[in-house]
Amino acid sequence: MRQEDIWDADAAERYDTPGVGMFAPEVLGPTVDRLAALAGGGAALEFAVGTGRVAVPLAERGVPVTGIELSTAMLDRLRTKVDEAALPVVVGDMATAVAPGAYTLVYLVFNTIANLLTQAEQVACFRNAARHLGPGGRFVVELWVPELRQLPPGRQATVWHCEPGYIGLDTYDVLRQHVVSHHFRFGEGSGAQVFRTPHRYVWPAELDLMAQLAGFELESRHADWAGGEFTAESRNHVSVYRLP
Repeated sequence: MRQEDIWDADAAERYDTPGVGMFAPEVLGPTVDRLAALAGGGAALEFAVGTGRVAVPLAERGVPVTGIELSTAMLDRLRTKVDEAALPVVVGDMATAVAPGAYTLVYLVFNTIANLLTQAEQVACFRNAARHLGPGGRFVVELWVPELRQLPPGRQATVWHCEPGYIGLDTYDVLRQHVVSHHFRFGEGSGAQVFRTPHRYVWPAELDLMAQLAGFELESRHADWAGGEFTAESRNHVSVYRLP
């Protein structure tokens, strides 16, 4: 499964859920507030900008935002919201593509670094972020904490979300640190739609080592965008790395 094939026009349309889910004000508000503060009056670069869920409201806050995006279908959806002048985007892989300009902030939200399926690609992503930043520049990564404690011996899958009409299930390959997320959507009939996305899961400590290899230092880690304390029970984290 190649990322550019997964995120096609149908996936881009399903991704946008205005006002609910990831697009709910209580989710987006703290995200945009924190990123605007971290930009510190400079410009921001979003890796895997997608349909502009975060970039559009951040730009509306007055932060100049540029994006890098691999999926042309996701970019087409973004262009129904803002034009190239308002939010320029470079088409390419976030681990290697270079955007023109100078930035104080590079950010990567909603687990997207895990879309890079090898450790080498994830390290390259950190180095690409550093390439776009000057001294004191920050790289922000939002990522989930692998739920391997949910896997007893012999079990290879976890159900991480269940509600009427939807089940989210992850299958793990612990030898390769790979996980495939299966999204099942169904109505009143017997049929169901399945959407699958592969990931390489990363522990916070491994992420910190990747950051060190790229010249970053860990500045802060919280459980959410609002600054909640990160603990052993946290399911997600927002990690801020800074260049000296």
